[in-house]
Amino acid sequence: MSKKISGISIECTKGDIAAQPDLDAVVNAANKDLVIGGGVAGAIHRKAGPKLEEESAKLGPIKPGQAVITGAYQLSNKFVIHCLGPVYGKDKPEDRLLADCYRNALYLAEQNKIKSIGFPAISTGAFGYPIKLAIKVVKEVVEEIVPKLSNLEKIKFVLYNQDNLKIYQQTFKT
Repeated sequence: MSKKISGISIECTKGDIAAQPDLDAVVNAANKDLVIGGGVAGAIHRKAGPKLEEESAKLGPIKPGQAVITGAYQLSNKFVIHCLGPVYGKDKPEDRLLADCYRNALYLAEQNKIKSIGFPAISTGAFGYPIKLAIKVVKEVVEEIVPKLSNLEKIKFVLYNQDNLKIYQQTFKT
């Protein structure tokens, strides 16, 4: 099921962000050094292979809120956009830094003429950002940025568990 905002399809699905063959780009909830890690960063790096880390490590370290783009290598996508989300309770102001992650990723997608992009729930895992607070930030950014984009056709939120999926579906009414 999907919803449209300014002509861009918004989808929410349960799944593995590293296994989204219908998307031009996937977003990595990266660590500051842009190397293999746990969670999303581990899944993406393992499936993409060692060349992803070779390229991305040269672009690090990055600060919370920043985003960079690389090739996707052995993933079925063309690009990986790496974002460093804030650690909740440590990186301040959390809401602005989280918004910057999504905003910067969407701007990189636009600059690279990406038509479809997939996001995990950035910062809501090991970085401890409460999902209900994070989704408010995500929705505000999507509503702010989407009308300014001319290349993007689809944003897909790929959630790892059913509870997060329900929160995203309720928020975006998909």
